Amino acid sequence: MNLMMFPRMLVSRREGWDWLTRFHPSVAKVYLAYVIPMSLIPPAMLMYAWRNYGDELPLLDIGPNQAMTLAAIFFAAELLMVPIMGFVLQKIGSVANAEPPYHAAFAFAAVVPTPLWLAPLALAVPSLAFNLTVTLLALAGSAALIYQGVDRTYRLPDEGHSLLVAGSVLAAGLVAWVTMIVAAFVAWGAVLS
Repeated sequence: MNLMMFPRMLVSRREGWDWLTRFHPSVAKVYLAYVIPMSLIPPAMLMYAWRNYGDELPLLDIGPNQAMTLAAIFFAAELLMVPIMGFVLQKIGSVANAEPPYHAAFAFAAVVPTPLWLAPLALAVPSLAFNLTVTLLALAGSAALIYQGVDRTYRLPDEGHSLLVAGSVLAAGLVAWVTMIVAAFVAWGAVLS
């Protein structure tokens, strides 16, 4: 998958999405070549931030074993969430009488969080305000990918069905994202105790 497609995928229902639906990448290929490498970015940047300015931020004032454990837990949660979301997204199509094959729903579930996977690169800048801004922009980017991608993934007949499915996918994605954040905080609490 070419990351240069994503700027166009944010604003077009054709650019990049046609390639994704025409190419029909297998679940294993998307998982190994895209999901795993992208899922490494957040834990790697967490370790970078901890190592470079953990003393400056109270949330990162933990030991090396605790930081590594937290990063590993978050990595595992990311790897688990994408296949689950693929299944959920496949079933969401039923609200509009469109149930895509699992490989298409899985590819969609892998593409949509791309801005959220890239957002932790902002941890290179030790500014809470900057990182919150980047995170909000990443959420908006994921929402744009959802809106632009539902037509191709679900092959929907009209704008009404597209909005219905996009809203359902966005809600499911937000639940998944909040679940991962809560899991990270629970893991954080377990690591600290």
